[in-house]
Amino acid sequence: MLISVIITTYNSPDFLKKCIDSFFFQDDKNFELIIADDGSTKETKKIIDDYKDSSIKILYVWQEDEGFRAAKIRNEAVKVSSGEYLIFIDGDCVVFDDFIQNHRRIAEQGYFSRGNRTMLSEKYTASLIKSNLDINTLSLLKFIKLRLKKDINRIFPLLRFKNYPLRKLKKKQWKGAKTCNLAIWKKDFEGINGYDENYIGWGREDSDLVVRLINNDIYRKEAIFSTGLIHLKHKINSRENFSRNDRLLKEAIKKNKTYIDNGYNKK
Repeated sequence: MLISVIITTYNSPDFLKKCIDSFFFQDDKNFELIIADDGSTKETKKIIDDYKDSSIKILYVWQEDEGFRAAKIRNEAVKVSSGEYLIFIDGDCVVFDDFIQNHRRIAEQGYFSRGNRTMLSEKYTASLIKSNLDINTLSLLKFIKLRLKKDINRIFPLLRFKNYPLRKLKKKQWKGAKTCNLAIWKKDFEGINGYDENYIGWGREDSDLVVRLINNDIYRKEAIFSTGLIHLKHKINSRENFSRNDRLLKEAIKKNKTYIDNGYNKK
């Protein structure tokens, strides 16, 4: 089964390079990367061009910068994907070498998988960006020291428990599932018509997607303690449209929506 990893980015070429580079260490090689660029300048495309002869298949999808339109660019990225299983992450995330392998192991028909993350401090993020450090070489003791120094905010996402028994404990809960680490069967994504492109500006487009999956009897399965990744620290995006997007989400919940018109396939 080919896995398509959708990486969303906007004008953060240094972060994106660190993200892409982390996929060259994967134990499981059967995947492709699709960069979903929400209107970056040419510097980001130059980063992608540097990988043209790499061992990983990397596709690039770009749209005009008309504000935060993550929903639309993710839909466009899925359209060029070849995998039957999709993993969504953000371009400011760095994955461990078991990321693809563990997402594949957890994948199950009738479920989407929700992973989690740990956030680095701004200082340690800058240090990591400047270095060639492979995060897979860092020991648990090193991460504990980083936590004590407040250079990471949590340890739990970094732990691995192969037989974690509570993967289906929250199968009808949408809260906490975010597209910085979310895996979905492509057919299930298409079945709800993907992301709702009415979500413009930061926030809630990922929650809306998860709500409609659950309403369509595609339930949540935890990929925590297996696929946890590292989130690089950066300036927070503008959240001026959040209240509008929150109203859209509440409407989707109230109306028990499973499908939207302004999505992956337009009517």
